[in-house]
Amino acid sequence: MTGTRAGGSRVRTVFIGSGAFGVAPLRRLASHPDIELVGVVTAPDRPAGRHHRLAPTGIATAARALHVAVLVPERLRTPDAVQAVLDLRPGLAVLADYGQLVPSALLDLRHGALNLHPSLLPRHRGATPIPAAILAGDVETGVTLMRMDEGLDTGPIVAQRRVPLAGNETAPALEAVLTIVAADLLRGTVGAWLRGEIAAQPQPADGATLTRPLRREDGRLDPARPAVELERQVRAYLPWPGSFVDTEVGRLAVWAAGVGDATDRAPGTFGTRGLATAVGELLLHEVQPAGGRRIPWEAFVRGRPGIIGATALASDA
Repeated sequence: MTGTRAGGSRVRTVFIGSGAFGVAPLRRLASHPDIELVGVVTAPDRPAGRHHRLAPTGIATAARALHVAVLVPERLRTPDAVQAVLDLRPGLAVLADYGQLVPSALLDLRHGALNLHPSLLPRHRGATPIPAAILAGDVETGVTLMRMDEGLDTGPIVAQRRVPLAGNETAPALEAVLTIVAADLLRGTVGAWLRGEIAAQPQPADGATLTRPLRREDGRLDPARPAVELERQVRAYLPWPGSFVDTEVGRLAVWAAGVGDATDRAPGTFGTRGLATAVGELLLHEVQPAGGRRIPWEAFVRGRPGIIGATALASDA
């Protein structure tokens, strides 16, 4: 248990996050009657867009609209960054989609540090739980509110909310659903946590999986795998690293795809509907040639009829 609040006063709280998943929870936390939001920690401005102009995180933009102090340390674990947060005299930290380890000084606040993680822990710990759920073909996912410890998403569970999956979700669409679920879960739980009415429970010993940060090369579509797995990849890796296949006419990004029956073509060869794979055909619905715009596969084939019968190039080509 965390203990009760002194005199029923609002608890000074810092929010820590950088990704879009944290924006709705931040806004909901700021309006909670038990919370005094005294600061927000987020990543520094980064180059963004076509012209690579410096832009703040969505978290920073939302925090400034709420008139909350914003801290943008390059690394939170430096002594100066930790002291800047402690100078705000927080009793609670709430984290969502930050991407850095949190120093122990912030884990040891009076009410601890709570983390909103977009999976049903212990499944899909780590950096990329939303793509991982889609890639695995999970029938459900959700959001876990946990009390952070020194491990990577290993802390005890405060609350969970389950979300069924239809099997056609893209990563951006699923994130948009889960951020609202996370905001509701936080809003409905944080007051009871501060009053000591919830005891965090250890994560189950079984069922833990670990995800890792994605790399550009992860987006390569491997026709030696079944089409059903590649179709999941297309949905899971939107918008980054995306999915692609290299051809003799350049790299072809795949934005939307489906699964078709087996063909008599060798895996890796293109047909009128898509790409033959080890099991079934990856139906290509929307593609983007290098330097071009997104177009239907049929339109691409009309412009590049030589693609029919061609073979996808290997990764070392």
